[in-house]
Amino acid sequence: MNLYNIKHPEQQVNFAQAVRQGLGKNQGLFFPEVIPPLDNVDALLELPLVERSQAILSALIGEELPSAVLNQIVSDAFTFPAPLVKVEDNIYALELFHGPTLAFKDFGGRFMARTLAAIRGEGKITILTATSGDTGAAVAHAFYGLDNIEVVILYPKGKISPLQEKLFCTLGGNIRTVAINGDFDDCQALVKQAFDDQDLRKAIGLNSANSINISRLLAQVCYYFEAVAQLPKAQRNNLVVSVPSGNFGNLTAGLIAKWLGLPIKRFIASTNANDTVPRYLKSGQWQPNATVATLSNAMDVSRPNNWPRVEEIFKRNGWNLSELHSDSRSDAATETALQAMQAKGYLCEPHGAIAYDTLSADLQAGETGIFLCTAHPAKFKESVDRILGLDLPLPQALDKHNKLPLLSDEMANDFSLLRTYLLQR
Repeated sequence: MNLYNIKHPEQQVNFAQAVRQGLGKNQGLFFPEVIPPLDNVDALLELPLVERSQAILSALIGEELPSAVLNQIVSDAFTFPAPLVKVEDNIYALELFHGPTLAFKDFGGRFMARTLAAIRGEGKITILTATSGDTGAAVAHAFYGLDNIEVVILYPKGKISPLQEKLFCTLGGNIRTVAINGDFDDCQALVKQAFDDQDLRKAIGLNSANSINISRLLAQVCYYFEAVAQLPKAQRNNLVVSVPSGNFGNLTAGLIAKWLGLPIKRFIASTNANDTVPRYLKSGQWQPNATVATLSNAMDVSRPNNWPRVEEIFKRNGWNLSELHSDSRSDAATETALQAMQAKGYLCEPHGAIAYDTLSADLQAGETGIFLCTAHPAKFKESVDRILGLDLPLPQALDKHNKLPLLSDEMANDFSLLRTYLLQR
């Protein structure tokens, strides 16, 4: 599998190099040179999740990972389901929160950890990543206890839910967590600065586990196929998928699935008040505002890192960006959507509620809609309980960590401080 740097197409790497490096020159994102359309999509949809995912990832990655190795990685990573649940006659929820950290990031995090272990070579690796909530837990648990891999996770202090924080800031060992006095975009900027520091990269073997990393992104392609596989065949035509969007890696994976031949009519990029992309698609002007805190904190991103990949996909396929629908929702609208779903008998959380609400408004007669549920409602217990008048029980995975003390360090939004911190270990 050959990949190129979107900012500097002359920089070409293979899959293993892209996974180990994370980012290219000048913070450029790596993107596959070839996305091979699958000629057997209907047959693939008849297969179980693991077997189908092995075939999809083999087609994307090629022979760089031996079949036996890739198949074992997928078998070890995808050990939990992604059920499609009917909410209305023509609207379904794809539940991506049945993994160990109760969020969709478990698919990409577990696949990346096992892939990196298989291709790492010699020397120490330091994973540096930023999280707006769910990435941190998925990455921390996926890499916890691996030899010679140090993980440092930056997150915005006070801007993720308490249970999200507990899930990844209580592990210790090779997992270090740092609460940054800033927002997620500040955390992401610090990660990018670290990758631009060549001496630092070399000294600590720097890598990233955000959806910046191509291995995480490719793993996420697989659950879009799983969603369609569970739909009645009569509803697979005219399919619309609504994706709760923050850093836009999830949408990028869905677009790759469509490129491979999955029958998706269009996507909806659903955001909260951090609405850079909806405004851009309407005006043509890229004008990020200051990030604001919302109920759907994992989407509190004003400068989505994966947007260049989205534009690259549209350009490469000759698709028009007007085909991508996008809308935003306020916290008040999010609460109303949660209550509307509860009245229909479906329990959701703020991110999924936004995706459901934009889908409901966008869906046309004769279309079927799927919205992605990216996290377990209990991860947002405080807000969900308040909005819906509930007292949600904590799943065992959350309850266990909720009883442990936080082990995080705190740091100002200052790269020189982060650089010193990274070099100390």
